[in-house]
Amino acid sequence: MKRAVVTRPAGEAQRWVSALQRQGWEALALPLIEIAPAADPLPLRQARARLADYDALMFVSAPAVTQFFAEQPWPPATQADAGDTTAAGQGGRPRCWAPGPATARALLAVGVPADRIDQPDADADQYDSESLWHVVDPQVVSGHRLLIVRGQTEAAAAVASPQGNGRDWLANQCRAQGGSVDWCVAYRRRAPAWTAQQRELARAASRDGSVWLLSSSEAIDYLRDLLPEADWSQSRALATHPRIAQAAARLGFGTLHSSRPALADVLINLESMP
Repeated sequence: MKRAVVTRPAGEAQRWVSALQRQGWEALALPLIEIAPAADPLPLRQARARLADYDALMFVSAPAVTQFFAEQPWPPATQADAGDTTAAGQGGRPRCWAPGPATARALLAVGVPADRIDQPDADADQYDSESLWHVVDPQVVSGHRLLIVRGQTEAAAAVASPQGNGRDWLANQCRAQGGSVDWCVAYRRRAPAWTAQQRELARAASRDGSVWLLSSSEAIDYLRDLLPEADWSQSRALATHPRIAQAAARLGFGTLHSSRPALADVLINLESMP
């Protein structure tokens, strides 16, 4: 049986389900992370009003893009942008950094010109901060100003943490080269509220040979809490990063395979699994 469980957030899952179905897979969407607006929208609005203050905006994910621009689309080109496609230092719009193609697609969808988007090379081993840094490193000089747009967990939102979490490594690289870094929380990540039917589908998929497509370590923690009684020793998973594979191993997945995170690579690796 060719059956896969797509665990990405609901906004992304359908694209993966459709692609799997075209390849003859029975695909089931069971999102393991729910995306919600930021608990406090005021800092987000203040950040949107100050876009011209930054040389670059780093969006940690596609939801960071969609939530950041939910009330205000990307500003149209101005006279100050003419001839400036590299930075905001001369009064133009900032560069937009994306850790992977899903985030880059989201930036295009809200109107960011393609020539202002920086992302890892298509053949990068991983789509992460390290791969992105190889591309944007030359931009960061003394005085460079970066805004990192990211999410926060529900627990952090509950204690009114203003910074969120994610991409600290990249921020440290920027500071080491004389840049400054600000943070903005655009959304919250939380465990999904599964229905009784979804829980039963997940229990069945834990033991019927389905391949779980895992793209987030945090999501695996939510899976553990959603099905605390599940035995994962006979379950199969395909993880898109070594850290995600480690989290899946800790949960007890019996069979683990790895893949680059691009959809095309996941499909190829799925077909090669025994």
